[in-house]
Amino acid sequence: MKMSSLRFTLCCLLFVVGALSFSSNAQLDPSFYKNTCSNVHSIVREVIRNVSKSDPRMLGSLIRLHFHDCFVQGCDASILLNDTATIVSEQSAAPNNNSIRGLDVVNQIKTAVENACPGIVSCADILALAAEISSVLAHGPDWKVPLGRRDSLNANQTLANQNLPPPTFNLTQLKSAFANQGLNTSDLVALSGAHTIGRAKCSSFIGRLYNFSNTGNPDPTLNTTLLQTLQALCPNNGPGTNLTNLDLTTPDTFDNNYYSNLQSQNGLLETDQVLFSTSGADTIAVVNNFINNQTLFYEKFKASMIKMGNIGVLTGSQGEIRTQCNFVNGNSSSSSGLVTVITKESSEDGIVSSI
Repeated sequence: MKMSSLRFTLCCLLFVVGALSFSSNAQLDPSFYKNTCSNVHSIVREVIRNVSKSDPRMLGSLIRLHFHDCFVQGCDASILLNDTATIVSEQSAAPNNNSIRGLDVVNQIKTAVENACPGIVSCADILALAAEISSVLAHGPDWKVPLGRRDSLNANQTLANQNLPPPTFNLTQLKSAFANQGLNTSDLVALSGAHTIGRAKCSSFIGRLYNFSNTGNPDPTLNTTLLQTLQALCPNNGPGTNLTNLDLTTPDTFDNNYYSNLQSQNGLLETDQVLFSTSGADTIAVVNNFINNQTLFYEKFKASMIKMGNIGVLTGSQGEIRTQCNFVNGNSSSSSGLVTVITKESSEDGIVSSI
């Protein structure tokens, strides 16, 4: 009788431990701040809405910032950490240096959130919310953002250099970079659709115009009319700083025209066009499906953003809730208020990086 009772107790204990183990991997919840900071979404939205009135490009930049965070040791706001005596910032990694934008906007959001709900909302959750709100403000899809992430205590510049794909990757390299994060081919095509908004500098695609793959010729998959336009904008051996739209047709509207552009060989970056122009690629069918059905694209984009937002999250007692997004708690170079980071001009604003 005692042995049976002991077995029953052990079984119950194992069940409870198993349940706790499972829940620790599934703690993110859209209602996480319901009782502690119920208006966080509206606070974040108001800041971004005001900024985007004068800088519509910022919407693409904030989506990209979330991506660049999640691909480096998970969605933990490590990209926001500045250099300190003990931290080597990811902001100086090749894909981020003189490229990422929106750091100052995140600090504006953090200030507003801290004023309303001090010590409650993580910087990692702010990045996730900012990406969703940016999509909505660009007339794209909305989704319920799972929340409850905590902020990292460190950054990893080496991983940033290793994990963020440059705009010169071929399709095989792109698939591998996404697969390393648990994202499949469908996720790759859907998330690349964030390039339906934003801008890119000439330096991001100059090789396609004059010396594609060291051939001394332009990229044969680039529409010849677009080629001439881009060559006029981006002279060979020029400074490479001029900007152009990632989506030629509706540059500030989040829609499926990005995919139609690929069909017409009007993808701006090599990593855009390879989704459609790689012979026999399984991505072609996905692109065609998104061209024919914008609702399908929206649904897949939402699902892929949520999936990406779950990469390597810190929850529970892991990490911390940073008071300032640029520094771990107790290690700030500022004695008053949040540090304002001067935003560097980006080489592009969407999902793929620039080296």
